[in-house]
Amino acid sequence: MTRFKINEIFYSLQGEGFYSGIASIFIRFSGCNLSCSFCDTQHETGELMTQEQILDQVTRFPAKHVVLTGGEPSLFVTKELIDGLHAAGKYVCIETNGLHALPEGIDWVTLSPKTAQTTLRTCDELKLVYTEGSFNPHNEIKAAHYFIQPCDTGDPTNNQRILAECISYIKDNPRWRLSLQTHKIVGIH
Repeated sequence: MTRFKINEIFYSLQGEGFYSGIASIFIRFSGCNLSCSFCDTQHETGELMTQEQILDQVTRFPAKHVVLTGGEPSLFVTKELIDGLHAAGKYVCIETNGLHALPEGIDWVTLSPKTAQTTLRTCDELKLVYTEGSFNPHNEIKAAHYFIQPCDTGDPTNNQRILAECISYIKDNPRWRLSLQTHKIVGIH
């Protein structure tokens, strides 16, 4: 029986990107294949859970929108888990760095590349986290929606400078939209 190392399952609002503001159930997997200096997620610890245990927790919440996140969920998620979430009436989204292929059946793919290379070439939403001077538009990736998200450095002055650079870039390249971490702005998990 497959067990998944789950850092947490929680119910909140999606704070970023296209579905910002939507009630969502988050399944945070433990572990990642990268070690980004700006990562704002504590995802290293976790509890081994079966698919049935995950589905039991997920179905306690009324939302249909489920977000597979991490860490890096593509390292762990299976088609069987996706099928189980669909059977429970859920709409399955994933937030991935794009370095690993995804199983079939995911309803919405948010690709947030952290390196110059990615395995994924198409997605529903391309979300680039911008740090000073780090913009790589990943023009070879086909997406329905393009977002730039200013990196939260923890320094308000630096954050304002990064935000201004994002806004300037979007004004010059209007296919891009601004994504803010609204969950941090309003103070929710």
